[in-house]
Amino acid sequence: MAKKVKTKYVCSNCGAQSTTWIGKCPVCGEWNTYNEEIIELEKTSAGKISKPISKPKLLSEIKSIKEQRIITHNNELDRVLGGGIVPGSLILLGGEPGIGKSTIALQMALNLDIPILYVSGEESEQQIKLRADRITHTENQCFIYSETNLESILRTVDEIKPNIVVIDSIQTVSTEKLESTPGTVSQIRECTAKVQQYAKATNISFIVIGHINKDGNIAGPKILEHIVDTVLQFEGDRNYLYRIIRTIKNRFGSTSEIGIFEMKKNGLIEVKNPSELLLSQNNEEVSGVSIATILEGVRPLLIEVQALVSTAVYGTPQRSSTTFDIRRLNMLLAVLEKRAGFKLSTKDVFLNIAGGLKVTDPATDMAILAAILSSNLDFSISKNICFAGEIGLSGEIRPVSRIEQRISEAEKLGLGKIFISSYTKNLNKDKFKIEIVFVSRVEELVKKLFR
Repeated sequence: MAKKVKTKYVCSNCGAQSTTWIGKCPVCGEWNTYNEEIIELEKTSAGKISKPISKPKLLSEIKSIKEQRIITHNNELDRVLGGGIVPGSLILLGGEPGIGKSTIALQMALNLDIPILYVSGEESEQQIKLRADRITHTENQCFIYSETNLESILRTVDEIKPNIVVIDSIQTVSTEKLESTPGTVSQIRECTAKVQQYAKATNISFIVIGHINKDGNIAGPKILEHIVDTVLQFEGDRNYLYRIIRTIKNRFGSTSEIGIFEMKKNGLIEVKNPSELLLSQNNEEVSGVSIATILEGVRPLLIEVQALVSTAVYGTPQRSSTTFDIRRLNMLLAVLEKRAGFKLSTKDVFLNIAGGLKVTDPATDMAILAAILSSNLDFSISKNICFAGEIGLSGEIRPVSRIEQRISEAEKLGLGKIFISSYTKNLNKDKFKIEIVFVSRVEELVKKLFR
């Protein structure tokens, strides 16, 4: 007798299901994301209630165990994981294709002296060998396995019994229980659920790699975040050398940590002092350049803000920004014109954050205003000065969080002066050698900076 199958249409963006094709998904609002999938229905015993596998326990009856983590010997990776990999955990490493996810996963596998199974559904063993020869590594117990069938992968894990399994990538893996093609929402969700059950039962850690594009339309990380224990987001511009791993979710640690790497020919290298790399090493002082102290997670960084203000050639002035919100730039220009009296409505304004780092910290506001004013007045700002302050619509300079960490980072890099808000409270300025300048409004900043 033929198997009973059911056809469903599944949104590749959010996983919503429908019995018919729909042009626009009613859940996520995306267009043309519904794809037909054939899902095999397993026979179930209707009306029967299965016996419980385990019994509920009181919290006082449950024995607490000491958390043992697997140290990866990569300080930046250990930082975002909360101190290492927890045995039996499921980690999702997501990011755009070509950003370096496979490189850092293979690099970690090659540098650990414990049994590790690296499963690749995208490359052959010979291709992985070529990439491994390029990466600096030590003697290891890394097993390479090129396979896309989930049942075969789990059987191999049973035979080898590794401490960590890397699956690259989850979009290429499929299970025999579903007839849909690999990469569909049903396959990805089912395979990840099976991997999670296996990890908890065997206490083996799994790292699954998932691809997303810039629009987030490919099924993968976005529909798996509630299943996995830890979600790591790999960010960075392929035109720049720097990569950031950001913790989106972590059941075993903080979500406010980031790891910074530099892409080189021999793999991803840890950046121990990113502020030095993000700042220009050119000692020549030019107009339109300022230094901001920001926080990425809980890590203070110093970045270089570059601005260019010029007379508009065409009728409508241009406003352009890279790696910074253009709407916030327009707001800052409006504050500068309304509160400080600088007429920039007929000027082109271009803004750039050196190093390609995406900045969302509002503490960058004061440095951006300083760079714009410096370019407009053609007056250079000393590279011995940095800024940390948020700009309000009324022109006041508001205090920012963790100001002492920002001041300490500026002092560590040898800067001599920092501008902060006058409304900053509970600051012990006597313990810092750097000169701290307090400003309360944009007009006061202009007077003290360009007097």
